[in-house]
Amino acid sequence: MAGEAQEDCLFCKIVAKHIPATIVRETDTTVAFRDINPQAPTHVLVIPKVHYADAAELAAAEPAIAADVLREARSVADEDKLDSYRIVFNTGSGAGQTVWHTHAHVLGGRGLEWPPG
Repeated sequence: MAGEAQEDCLFCKIVAKHIPATIVRETDTTVAFRDINPQAPTHVLVIPKVHYADAAELAAAEPAIAADVLREARSVADEDKLDSYRIVFNTGSGAGQTVWHTHAHVLGGRGLEWPPG
């Protein structure tokens, strides 16, 4: 059920501390950790502690927590002293989403081309 931890969800397991991650920030509602396959010098994932499949589902059900994810993305960029960065939410497999738990990619520390991949 949306909003509840899912036993088979990688990110729910990270939230529960059942799988290790390099956590850089944690709040009451979010966890931010380094991506294991970084695409830029800074590549941090910011996830809500509640389980929603994608950003659209989270925004519809929990707009305050969606805002928390964005605030934490900014905090990650500030801590890494990024003056430019990108926040990416992949929604759906056609957009590259591979983990079905809302997550924002915070990318920076190098030039980022447009349009992306």
